[in-house]
Amino acid sequence: MPSAPTAEQDMAPRLLVWLAVALFLSYLAVAMSMPTTSVYVATSLHMGNALAGLAVGVAFVSTILTRGFAGRFADHKGGKRCMLFGLAFYAVSGVLALMVSWLPAPWAAFAMLMLARLMLGLGESLTVVGLLAWGIGLMGHLRSGRVLSIVGMGMYGSLAAGSPVGLALYDQGGYALVALACMATPLLGFAMAAPVVAVPPHGGERQPIGRIINKIFDLGLVVFFQGVGFAAIGAFMPLMFLHRHWPHAALGLTFFGVAFVLVRVLCSHLPDRLGGARVAFVSMVVETGGQILLWQASGPSVALAGAFLTGCGCSMIFPSMGVEVVRRVSPQMRGTAMGGFAAFQDLAYGATGPLTGLLAEWAGDGAIFMVGSMAGLGGLLLSARLAWHERAAVAAD
Repeated sequence: MPSAPTAEQDMAPRLLVWLAVALFLSYLAVAMSMPTTSVYVATSLHMGNALAGLAVGVAFVSTILTRGFAGRFADHKGGKRCMLFGLAFYAVSGVLALMVSWLPAPWAAFAMLMLARLMLGLGESLTVVGLLAWGIGLMGHLRSGRVLSIVGMGMYGSLAAGSPVGLALYDQGGYALVALACMATPLLGFAMAAPVVAVPPHGGERQPIGRIINKIFDLGLVVFFQGVGFAAIGAFMPLMFLHRHWPHAALGLTFFGVAFVLVRVLCSHLPDRLGGARVAFVSMVVETGGQILLWQASGPSVALAGAFLTGCGCSMIFPSMGVEVVRRVSPQMRGTAMGGFAAFQDLAYGATGPLTGLLAEWAGDGAIFMVGSMAGLGGLLLSARLAWHERAAVAAD
């Protein structure tokens, strides 16, 4: 169990990895519930794609609305307390999700499910913002890109593992078994994180979150465009496979997550070394290509290749833009800034599910990934603009 003081700088990377493993286990509560929630609403509650997308997306809406609170909590109380509170809310969400299967009326079950998803979104907000603030405090701001990369590996590695595990549990014991697992895994993460030493919050003048958002708006917008592609895969790829009678419906998020983690392992040093904008530009090219493959997929192999490319592209965009966020704000506002920054990604996640679900009802599953392709093109153009300004600034120096 890690307990060494943070003054020993050689311990900081090991502490960060330990906390990322705790996040990996805890985030299974999000990963296992994402594909199973849409399948449960569509098949067990006999509701359509739009409500299935809403049930998935409402957790991200909750996260959006609480990111500012989570950032202020981390700045004032420290990242450790913020993360531990988030893990507790994960577990409470699992309890509420377990109650869904006890309600016989479909609309009552759906309402309880929505409450559980809202609680999960609050937990996600506190957990991830808390860990980012805690990790940057442990590692120092000059290695913020590495922190963002390692935290992302924990999250998206969990998504890669959690999707097939969640669907397997669903097949064996229904949504109740998934809920039990979603209750247990964050408690294990809590037990791992609780003994790790805290990093005291920074003092100094606090700025309104609106002023912080103005400083980072263009960076957040790139992350928003990136998030549409991932949200489309998470909410609808299993349903697309089921509707088209393709095998391996559980593997979409797995292919995405494996690619995501692989690129993080190989390229996590690049934003700190090369600058975030150039890395983000190349990443958006790859993600857009993956979404186009999904849009035009005529079989499961092409669709899984599209998910893999999307994962490769998505991988480095958040840490690339996050490095620039850390550079633009003062130390005592980093938690707030990361909360506001992450909210752009949450907005993409929250809006994509219900809106593309409505579109799918009218135009079919493929239209979902047409929207992802268009969002990728928007992110590509914006990241190209940022890369141009970054290159001009370097040349001026």
